Amino acid sequence: MKPYHRISIQDCGEPLVTIPRSGSPGEPSHFRVVQPHPYQVLGAPYGDQSPYRVRSGVLAALTQAQAVLQQRQPHWGLQVFDAYRPLVVQKFMVEYTFQQLLRERQLGAQELSAEQRREIMDLVEQFWALPSDRPETPPPHSTGAAIDLTLVDGSGTPVAMGSAIDEISPRSFPDHFSHSDHPQAQQFHAHRQLLNHVMTVAGFRRHPQEWWHFSLGDQLWAWLMDQETGKGAPLAHYGRVD
Repeated sequence: MKPYHRISIQDCGEPLVTIPRSGSPGEPSHFRVVQPHPYQVLGAPYGDQSPYRVRSGVLAALTQAQAVLQQRQPHWGLQVFDAYRPLVVQKFMVEYTFQQLLRERQLGAQELSAEQRREIMDLVEQFWALPSDRPETPPPHSTGAAIDLTLVDGSGTPVAMGSAIDEISPRSFPDHFSHSDHPQAQQFHAHRQLLNHVMTVAGFRRHPQEWWHFSLGDQLWAWLMDQETGKGAPLAHYGRVD
């Protein structure tokens, strides 16, 4: 269990809604999305379910975040990498990531020692919530309340953030570049800070280990709010969507 799984859920019943897409980043209520969807390309079993859906309240906050961004950078926008993730997709991606790390280390699953397996799974769990069938411990993306995204400039080109989304390395931690004097590293950090600022103003909170992952209303969000305010964790109002 993650620490945030101790948070109680009282689902508000908001529906999943499709994120409106735009061919350009200029419209505050429309968003760029990554096409084709990266996990569908890998064979993730979405069936007829779109990955570009969130709860209706999350979409309203996302629209606010993009409006705040365009006050700072008028021609920039938000590009959504991933949003709603059915539990079966979460299972697929955890297994895919585990196998990917084996390939990178030139290891076979059958030859792993218990220590090696635990070491690799620890890396996987830094960036992926393990799938759980228990309704009280849903992965954030399976609630429709979590979103992975980045910034794009006026031409729709992703802004340099210092690491790719889903990269399993220390560079993915939000403040990885914060203490560097290198001009490029300072730019990476400034872009990450800008993304965090516009999302936080809209009510989201950022995953402690992923510069691209933001939540609003799920257990992770509630736990982060408690860490921030010390007033006790609020209820999560988004649970798993089947």
